Amino acid sequence: MKSTAMRITALVATAATAVALAGCTTTGAASESEGTIALLLPESQTARYEAFDRPIFEERVAALGDFDVLYSNADQDAAKQQQQAEAALTAGAEVLVLDPVDAQAAVSIVETANAEGIPVVSYDRLVAGGELAYYISFDNEQVGVLQGETLVAALDADGATGGILMVNGSPTDGNAALFKAGAHSVIDDSGYTVLAEFDTPDWSPENAQQWVAGQLTQFEGQISAIYAANDGTGGGAIAALKAANVSPLPLVTGQDAELAGIQRIVAGDQFMTIYKAIRAEAELAAEIAVALLRGETVEGDTTVDGTPSTLLTPVVVTVDNILDTVVADGFYTAEQICTAEYADACAAAGIQ
Repeated sequence: MKSTAMRITALVATAATAVALAGCTTTGAASESEGTIALLLPESQTARYEAFDRPIFEERVAALGDFDVLYSNADQDAAKQQQQAEAALTAGAEVLVLDPVDAQAAVSIVETANAEGIPVVSYDRLVAGGELAYYISFDNEQVGVLQGETLVAALDADGATGGILMVNGSPTDGNAALFKAGAHSVIDDSGYTVLAEFDTPDWSPENAQQWVAGQLTQFEGQISAIYAANDGTGGGAIAALKAANVSPLPLVTGQDAELAGIQRIVAGDQFMTIYKAIRAEAELAAEIAVALLRGETVEGDTTVDGTPSTLLTPVVVTVDNILDTVVADGFYTAEQICTAEYADACAAAGIQ
């Protein structure tokens, strides 16, 4: 019987070191590997990648057979990701699962892999070119639509008369443009004025905080809501509001259902987030990568730019449905959310 052990190697920048490391293992008994898969993730500013995507992907690959998995995180550096991809190819990667730092810059990674006959799965963010074997993500424009619709409905219910600040995602992330387009498709027809907007370099909460802080004086008393593209930028916006002693806080959106974002929602500091079933996304990516490595044909539910694709469905999370979404799916437990600091707020929200 074939072992289900999986070797996991953290790639470094140079190909020579990657070759030396390729045989290292962190789990399981030694056995002949079926092949090597590289998982290339873009950054760690967003908590999901290290907390969920990586371990879920690795666990699913391990369940499917005996494979070497080469892992690297580019820390929001496109040049570093290029080096990591080249190192993975040199180390013998037979499939690349690539979540690009920069959708345009990553085209060269795909083209290099294509030249060697190595299939590339575009994961979560779509690479802007090259021959992709598969694309797995969410309906990212719909993410922005859901954020915008939920925000506008709440403003209408509150009888708000002020405007909206828009804190968008990184200008190098193709998904950020889709989030923004979806949000604008709702907000622009809502009757609420976009006071100012900002594309946040590197998805940095600190950059978001600094920008929002600068807008608070300029638009004092005029801000009814802050559209934040994800929970990190939303957290930065809320930090700026609290530092300026703004009360009551305007409505603030988010995305990714980070634990800190869910806790801010429980506490009443953040209005909503978007939950994306990362387990389904990461497990499917693992299954597709293994199928490609084994030479099997893969088919998508749809196509995006001619690439077989699966686009999963995003879900709105507010304080009213935390139990029915992230807790019901096992993404977090009530105990993880309801630490001592949030115990009273959890009790008030019926989360236990």
